[in-house]
Amino acid sequence: MTGNRPVKFRILELFLDGKAYWNYEIVSKIQEEYDMKSSYERDSINFDIIELASGGMLKDLEQKVDEEGIYKKGFLLHRYVITDFGRVRGSDACLKGL
Repeated sequence: MTGNRPVKFRILELFLDGKAYWNYEIVSKIQEEYDMKSSYERDSINFDIIELASGGMLKDLEQKVDEEGIYKKGFLLHRYVITDFGRVRGSDACLKGL
């Protein structure tokens, strides 16, 4: 996958396997694929995930405090899974694998 697809579409695409992922797992994957190295870009990707969850496309399953500094020490980590609505919206956006 290249950086040509909008980031939010790619985030949804990563969740299409039906597995739950921690936000930092998705953020690091997007950073690598889109060559987004800065803290600002990292936080922008995380904000995109939050927007997808607030729009009902991802469901927040679990939270924990980042004690080890995996993402940001002291930051609240979230574990998400795609919803049926997210699959439908992804299909409308012509995502692969639907």
